[in-house]
Amino acid sequence: MTSALMTPALALDRLPTPSERDAVAARLAGIAAAAGEILREFERGGCSHRLKADGSPTSQADLAAEALIVAALGETWPGIPVIAEETAAEAAPAALFFLVDPLDGTKDFLKGTGEYTVNIALVAGERPVAAALAAPALGRVWAAGAGAAEAALVEGRPGPFRPVSARPLPPEGMTALVSRSHGEAADEACLANLPIGRRRGVSSALKFGLLACGEGDVYVRCGPTMEWDTAAGDHILTQAGGCLVGPDGRPFGYGRLPGQYRNGPFAAFGDPSQAGRAVLPERCPERGA
Repeated sequence: MTSALMTPALALDRLPTPSERDAVAARLAGIAAAAGEILREFERGGCSHRLKADGSPTSQADLAAEALIVAALGETWPGIPVIAEETAAEAAPAALFFLVDPLDGTKDFLKGTGEYTVNIALVAGERPVAAALAAPALGRVWAAGAGAAEAALVEGRPGPFRPVSARPLPPEGMTALVSRSHGEAADEACLANLPIGRRRGVSSALKFGLLACGEGDVYVRCGPTMEWDTAAGDHILTQAGGCLVGPDGRPFGYGRLPGQYRNGPFAAFGDPSQAGRAVLPERCPERGA
């Protein structure tokens, strides 16, 4: 994958080819990086925020980054629906559609930890086929079409991409990537069934990027998430040789409008041979339960 691939038009009646997927991923990486520059400006200059009805925070930065992403996607691929967290979460999916989280990890963004991401995925049918995941404050961006790659952000743009791959189970046991701000008893119950050697606190969808390049081995999340939280990271990890599975042991399907784009519990692994060891609840635990 290179940043210089020509951005293809996408036919709505067929799956993108592998070369088209790579070119789309490169373009998505550029869009995610540009949105990341907006987030960095707010990060340096201060950012007002409020709590949404579900208790999660949203901010001026979320809205500004999402506006840039939605406009860029609409200009590049007109006619393909964009389902985005802040402004277009009620849109219906189609044969091809985008899932966008302009700022995953708003709490950490507001705290200044730097562990937040921009997530963009193109979904065909029920599975992502191209994606980008940018970590602006860390200077990193991952992208995947037919393969997974990572680049450094240089002056707010992706530099040369290099292929990445998840790692097999290390002899010393798994490094579990655990949330700094979320946690469920069910997460701990699932991790208890796995050969965990150490834990590393990591926020946001950054966990998927770290799994994809062999800097961790497992990420379990039994609490509520949305499709735009996971689609980009799911595809990048999968193309790097890892996997994300639900309670039934199967990959997620995306575009669940009847479920309002809510995910169930999942476990993401760098080494797919370990996925059968995950014991997940059928549903996300109720808050306060």
